[in-house]
Amino acid sequence: MELKGKVSIITGSGKGIGKAILLKLAENGSDVVINYMSQKSEIIEDIINQCSSFGVRAIAIKANVSNHDEAKDLIKKTVDEFGRIDILVNNAGITRDTLVMRMSEKDFDDVINTNLKGTFNCTKHVINYMIKQRSGSIVNISSVVGLTGNAGQSNYSSSKAGIIGFTKSCAKELGSRGITVNAVAPGFIETDMTDVLKEDLKQKMLDAIPLKRFGKPEDVASVVYFLCSSLAKYITGQVINIDGGMVM
Repeated sequence: MELKGKVSIITGSGKGIGKAILLKLAENGSDVVINYMSQKSEIIEDIINQCSSFGVRAIAIKANVSNHDEAKDLIKKTVDEFGRIDILVNNAGITRDTLVMRMSEKDFDDVINTNLKGTFNCTKHVINYMIKQRSGSIVNISSVVGLTGNAGQSNYSSSKAGIIGFTKSCAKELGSRGITVNAVAPGFIETDMTDVLKEDLKQKMLDAIPLKRFGKPEDVASVVYFLCSSLAKYITGQVINIDGGMVM
């Protein structure tokens, strides 16, 4: 198993893309930490059982990654439990969609704090351990709207564009320490976050996708797994679109 003996933290992994990434890494041998905020205990317990069925260890840690101290505690608890951290996937994210003229300061700040500052918080605290190991893989979940922008998502697009700049800067800082830092930019992926969109908007987006289908969380998970594996050991500072060709 490619990731046997590795320890992975996936933020926001109680559902959707984060959960799919978590299960993919566990399936390939990594012990995993489920980070969540609001999921019910029975849902988290079920995810732990799914991971355990692959023969790996899995624990759950509730933490708000937008909070500097809670993010630090998430990393420390992981090291206390497993003794190391090899992989960090910064996936936790929220949306507060509305036009700029209607967007409140809180709508903007909440999205930036969770999506971008949360990525900073977890990365800052994890690299202390990875530098000592002289190894590690960090994958940040951006979005195609971080590349193109999107009406009604100025806060979300800004946060995801910021993640791309953050990824490239960290890749330059950490490459000499044996740490790779990459990002993936999903397009329209079928999750709870996209289920609420109107059907006419979904059809318009589908028409713009050359592969003529929406993505699934597993499509993202496969690329993240690749970036965390030894197959990608000479790849850093990259942003890989997972969008069916939507923004090419």
